[in-house]
Amino acid sequence: MDVTGNKQGNLNMTIGALIGVVALLGYLFIGSRNETLEVQKLLTTKVEQLAATQVSLDSLSIVLDQKMAEVRQLGGNVTRLEQIRRQLETDKQKLKYDLDFSVLRYRHKISEYRDFLTQNEVDIRQLRRENGSLLSRARTLEQEKQLILNENEGLRQEKEALSKTVVAYSRQNADLTSKVTLASAMKAVNVEVLAVAGNGKERSGGSYKASRIDRLKIAFVIPANPLAVKNTKDIYVRILDPNGAVVSDNGIGGITWYEGREIGYSTRQAVPFENNDQRIDILFWKDSPYKSGSYTVELYAEGFQIGNGRFDVK
Repeated sequence: MDVTGNKQGNLNMTIGALIGVVALLGYLFIGSRNETLEVQKLLTTKVEQLAATQVSLDSLSIVLDQKMAEVRQLGGNVTRLEQIRRQLETDKQKLKYDLDFSVLRYRHKISEYRDFLTQNEVDIRQLRRENGSLLSRARTLEQEKQLILNENEGLRQEKEALSKTVVAYSRQNADLTSKVTLASAMKAVNVEVLAVAGNGKERSGGSYKASRIDRLKIAFVIPANPLAVKNTKDIYVRILDPNGAVVSDNGIGGITWYEGREIGYSTRQAVPFENNDQRIDILFWKDSPYKSGSYTVELYAEGFQIGNGRFDVK
């Protein structure tokens, strides 16, 4: 009876111990399971925070790129924006391998980036206003330039018209001056070449023997001209032999100008011009006999040919 009672007691103790062990294992299992769920919740939260941080940083990168492009287009300085862009890329790289990830630390960084972008937007608005002002000024300057060009074109056209008018008047004046000069020029009319013998006897008719020519007398009349000026006129006599050579007095002649070129003359005489249909006689002598043939006599004064005559030598 006692033995049976002891066995029963031992069995009860064993069962009690087993129940305690099972209870302990159950407690440990439940605790471990609860701890695993907490870890899973923590990891899930970390992953969500990491993903949200990555999205925020990527969004900031996009905004920064847009700002840099706009500032470049406006002609601004992007040095500071490039520095922030490089810093942001560094933070994005660190985020991939950050074993000690802290959402608060990254939130602070993201907040600083956003503050910078906010301030940068103020700078960009100022840059837009300045560019708008510059554009407006450029348009004004272009309009002023075009106005000046139009005025200059008008002045150029007026100048051309004035130049043409001046040229036209100059030509008219030159023509008028030429006409007045021509009108005022002396004219020699009734030109006659006489042969003067050694004894002073004069022969007329225009045809003479060489032996009877000691001197030539060129006689002519200068009609009165209301436009001509009374003064002393140099009259040039040019005698051309049958070959067209200038006949000179003892080989001595001279040069005068006619129509822009030099021509030789035989003799020259200063004549007091009275402008009263005066008759003028000019004597010419040379020491050698005249060749037979036809001779031409040309008269010049003040740059004009005023008359001509001829004679023959037998």
